[in-house]
Amino acid sequence: MANVDVLMPKMGESVAEATVIKWLKQPGDAIEADEPIMEIATDKVDSEIPSPVDGVLAEQCCGEGDVVQVGARVAVIATEAGAQSSAPASPSAPAVESAATAPVAASTAQVVVGDIPKHSESGRFYSPLVRNIAKEEGVSIAELEAIAGTGKDGRVTKADMAVFLENRGTAPAEAAPVAAAPQSAPKPAAAPAAKVVHQAAPVNLMPGDEIVEMDRMRKMIADHMVMSKSVSAHVTSFVEADVTNMVLWRERVKKDFEKREGERLTFTPIFIECLVRAIKDFPGVNISVDGHNIIKRKNINIGMAAAMPNGNLIVPVIKNADQKNLVGLAAEVNDLANRARENKLKPDEISGGTYTLTNVGNFGNVMGTPVINQPQVAIMAAGAIRKKPAVIETPQGDAIAIRHMMFLSHSYDHRVVDGSLGGSFVRRFADYLENWDINRTI
Repeated sequence: MANVDVLMPKMGESVAEATVIKWLKQPGDAIEADEPIMEIATDKVDSEIPSPVDGVLAEQCCGEGDVVQVGARVAVIATEAGAQSSAPASPSAPAVESAATAPVAASTAQVVVGDIPKHSESGRFYSPLVRNIAKEEGVSIAELEAIAGTGKDGRVTKADMAVFLENRGTAPAEAAPVAAAPQSAPKPAAAPAAKVVHQAAPVNLMPGDEIVEMDRMRKMIADHMVMSKSVSAHVTSFVEADVTNMVLWRERVKKDFEKREGERLTFTPIFIECLVRAIKDFPGVNISVDGHNIIKRKNINIGMAAAMPNGNLIVPVIKNADQKNLVGLAAEVNDLANRARENKLKPDEISGGTYTLTNVGNFGNVMGTPVINQPQVAIMAAGAIRKKPAVIETPQGDAIAIRHMMFLSHSYDHRVVDGSLGGSFVRRFADYLENWDINRTI
């Protein structure tokens, strides 16, 4: 009998752990290769782990609700049909790794968990990774208990700790007592005070009210939006663009395009093509901030916000958008949008974005003030395209004509993107839309 270990797969460049949501197979169940054996959830997307071989599930190495590190063993499959393993899992590959062996981000040192319990007195569970970070940063159990967790059942995740520490500062939770200094000695500098974490106002229920708990994705979206507003200094610039040529060109070519390419030609790939051109002109919006360091992104990866049938929002990413032509962009936009609506995106397809586009015009909105998708520093909202009377210049002088007009809203992080750059960028994007070649062939 041969046993095969099933490991927690790598699910994106920034994903280090996942939560086991549900076991789809029980010990003794026959399994075919590529058949899902369990459901997992990360801070980005839900997914399934398939079996790598035909066989029988011999052992579950973790339970539902456990937080498991990438690369850790989650199951053992016996490759001979009907065989079951009674041997315990090898201690060299635990499913939920101990604090001393769990891999953490390069910036987080390996330390031994001390006073932070796995389960607090309130019954709340803390993963080894969270306890490591708490120990290193001097976060007390009282502070941990006050953090609004975004994980399963309100558990605190690595991302929650990062947000908390950003707001709290680097001062330890409790300052050690300092011996009294002589009267003539200068007073030591006071430790920086921890930032105040504001709590939401209590909500009073009224007759007839209904309480509906947020689903897991809505909780993550809510916390991500609040985190973004607390991290970045948001500023929004607006431009109204005359996109008449672009609209008329698309109307003329879209039927032939779909017949020839087998793909619908929406406005989104056109927007992305123009965004890429503007980013090349102003690469200062294609960056991220790490403390006081600016990370200049080499790749141009455009995220496109997509609404799901349940009302939640997800942002699939078109990687290396600057290397694709309009046909390639249209195909990838359609594929990602369709699979987003079916909740079939892979974790790697919603990570790694460097700039985001959201089309609020899909909902009939003429403009909006979008929230930056961290750790990016800017996001563009395209409003509804409306026919409006506008003044145009002609060889015979100014005239009023019916034109297709659209508002563009550019939100950016004022810590690193000033009004000159943020405003110039959205103006350049509008220029590319307005100057669309009405005679273009594809």
